[in-house]
Amino acid sequence: MQKSISRSLLTFSALLLCSLVHAQSNFTSKTIGVGVVVADMERSLNFYVNGIGMVKTGNFTINAEFGKRGGLTGGEAVEVNILKLENSPEASDWKLMSFGKKATHPTQKFIQDDNGPQYITIQVKSLKPIIERLKAQKVTFLGSTPTPLSKDAHFVLVQDPDGTFVELIGPME
Repeated sequence: MQKSISRSLLTFSALLLCSLVHAQSNFTSKTIGVGVVVADMERSLNFYVNGIGMVKTGNFTINAEFGKRGGLTGGEAVEVNILKLENSPEASDWKLMSFGKKATHPTQKFIQDDNGPQYITIQVKSLKPIIERLKAQKVTFLGSTPTPLSKDAHFVLVQDPDGTFVELIGPME
């Protein structure tokens, strides 16, 4: 009886493990690319590249025909700029595109003010140079940031030009 229960548990465990491995192996990349529509491409590129410190790694155009056929734009062409935290295949894509118009919803003051993606979190080696660059761009720091999280980490919260919250976490130096 005990051998039967042990065998059943072992079989169940093996099946569970196989289903977990199968579910995780369905993806060809460990990263998620995020497409962000912005009102002003140059202003957003300046914020993310010169303020946050991302690198522009490429760009491409979604032509009008593909935009319509793919259901992305309804037939409008758009250029997409690809940014990453570092220029490596393992880094996620932060894809900026602009249709030259402002959002139809109000800018949020807090993350609970709207549904959908509201913020991104970026882990950094040192907050000091990023804070200096953002201050030079006259970016508003939200709350009482930088806020200590531990003796080795602080939390800084800002918003990009379109209101997306950007959390920066890391040591001050």
